[in-house]
Amino acid sequence: MIVDERMLDYILSLDKDESPLIRTIEQEAVRDYVPIIRKESRNLLRVLLKIRKPGRVLEVGTAIGFSAILMGECLPDDSHITTIEKYEKRIPVARENFKRAGMEEKITLIEGDASEVLKELSGSFDFIFMDAAKGQYIHFFPEVMRLLRSGGILVSDNVLQDGDVVESRYAVVRRNRTIHSRMREYLWTLKHMDGLETIVLPIGDGMTVSVKE
Repeated sequence: MIVDERMLDYILSLDKDESPLIRTIEQEAVRDYVPIIRKESRNLLRVLLKIRKPGRVLEVGTAIGFSAILMGECLPDDSHITTIEKYEKRIPVARENFKRAGMEEKITLIEGDASEVLKELSGSFDFIFMDAAKGQYIHFFPEVMRLLRSGGILVSDNVLQDGDVVESRYAVVRRNRTIHSRMREYLWTLKHMDGLETIVLPIGDGMTVSVKE
């Protein structure tokens, strides 16, 4: 928990109800131990989408389709989401969820490793949501920047790793050290890259919002 839990509970108590389908898929995700975007992070994502109203959205990391559906609910009718997932067991679940949401035409799911899929994509995207393997963000970044149009927004989730990112490398569990060092490198790159303006926010498990100049 990055933000005081009591304050977070109060903030979340102010929220209006989410759609019945979002609530149902959330319950299924909890039941099946599938990580999904946290409630406070969803609120930020919704606001950004409502402000920008992007026509083309790219999501790196579909999982069971929860975030794609959440974004789809916020977008204009003529917007389109492209989402990438490589975990074979989750792909059919995501496709079924898109069908349940009536978004089969609005959301295109591309199966495969994002490091390869991103290289094959063309055109530009107005909004990119990064929510895949945390240790791969820095490797996906060059292709993501290529695909993000000028003035476009990149949102990255889970960047503070429940606060571990501020710890010394040697204070982190050994199996997490590679992810730890790569995430620190990713955050440094976002904050220091010419032509990119980024804010790091202690929302959920940490989110960054970057604008390509």
